[in-house]
Amino acid sequence: MPADDFIVTPWNVEGDIDYDKLIKKFGTEKISSDILKRIKKITGEDHFMLRRGIFFSHRELDRILNDYEKGIKFFLYTGRGPSGHTHIGHLVPWVFSKWLQDKFDVNMYFQLTDDEKFYSKQNLTLEDTSKFAYENALDFIALGFKPNNTKIIINTKNIQTLYPIAAQVAKKINFSNTKAVFGFTNETNIGMIFYTSLQSAPCFIEDKPVLIPLGVDQDPHFRLTRDIAPKIGKPKPALIHNIMIPGLSGPGGKMSASDENGTIYTTDSPNTVKKKINKHAFSGGQSDIEQHRKLGGNPDIDVSYQYLRIFFEPNDKKLKSIHDDYKSGKMLTGELKAILIEKINEFLAIHQVKREKAKDQLEQFLFENK
Repeated sequence: MPADDFIVTPWNVEGDIDYDKLIKKFGTEKISSDILKRIKKITGEDHFMLRRGIFFSHRELDRILNDYEKGIKFFLYTGRGPSGHTHIGHLVPWVFSKWLQDKFDVNMYFQLTDDEKFYSKQNLTLEDTSKFAYENALDFIALGFKPNNTKIIINTKNIQTLYPIAAQVAKKINFSNTKAVFGFTNETNIGMIFYTSLQSAPCFIEDKPVLIPLGVDQDPHFRLTRDIAPKIGKPKPALIHNIMIPGLSGPGGKMSASDENGTIYTTDSPNTVKKKINKHAFSGGQSDIEQHRKLGGNPDIDVSYQYLRIFFEPNDKKLKSIHDDYKSGKMLTGELKAILIEKINEFLAIHQVKREKAKDQLEQFLFENK
């Protein structure tokens, strides 16, 4: 694939993504300094994922802020397609959603699309996707959400609630629409063709505007939903997009739950994390120590540095120090990896305890059909 070419769809991400080009291609808007200032004014702080451009793009986030300033509340909605175990890349929009929920004091819905992964993954049974949905839910709860204002929707369990909403959406979508947006063909199964209607349903579960934090690869689903919303008398969903989180193998594509060596799972042991990063994490360093001391490393392509920037080092001063030391050659690749290993294992030690406790809390979070 040419260096300036890339693919971003809900099911496939390839190449080195130029996010400015992607904004133009998808027709979204870059998060401006004005929006960042408004969020900081309302919340009293600016989240490091906003400051660093981890969340970089949006659709009508300004409308959500306008409404909020007028006293019109919104609700949050995000989710996960349960095709495997949760990895650290999945946590990015969930952690940010938790911050938004706390700062704006709003309800949160988390959709587990066990049906879609059954349709799209030939090797998975419904029993498989149901099992992964349970596992993924534990990781979501472990991030500190509360059952009084957060509900987990599982498509196959909550179809009674979702279907009447999805039916309204489906009536306004034709096969030509889905082919144009998703590239579906005559060989695409009917489940996949209908699915986007079901993913739209939580957008309209409350009679108020919705804000959806999500990976930018999922934007096409909601682009279609936004077109349909006025036709069924509903407000268009607003979106805020995060960048793709690279796998350990380096730039190009995204972390995948099916690639064991290229992924850090939330259930990995400290030793497994250490082995994976030391063996598989793509380095921006030089071929030997002498060259590295002389020429320095490239933090822009170094996976260990990028994971610190995206998630594991929220302190800007500490991150800059690591960046400058690595770029100058003062810090070696092994030392940079050691910092990341320590940070991830500190996080996972706490997360895994909370994840275990979540097993006793899950029932409180499950959405009850109305």
